[in-house]
Amino acid sequence: MSRCCELTGKGVMYGNNVSHANNKTRRRFLPNLVNVTLMSDLLNQRVRMRVSAAALRTVEHRGGLDAFLAKANERELSPKARLLKRQIAKKQAEAAAA
Repeated sequence: MSRCCELTGKGVMYGNNVSHANNKTRRRFLPNLVNVTLMSDLLNQRVRMRVSAAALRTVEHRGGLDAFLAKANERELSPKARLLKRQIAKKQAEAAAA
């Protein structure tokens, strides 16, 4: 399982540990990933995802998973999230037509 957020694409970053003597050694900055179950209101189903804490706050701020995916960029999403976004868009189109 890669250390990458399924919703924002946030991944591992690299940098240096710098000592008092200014010695530099490489280190990794890991994203704060949490396993969560998010509810899709339109599909009426629960979805398990591994997302960063920042993405979880953004999902709550935008009003849920459906609203977040509607605004999300396709390139940043995982394949699972892209499929979910297409299903939600299809369901919204059906609801608008009816």
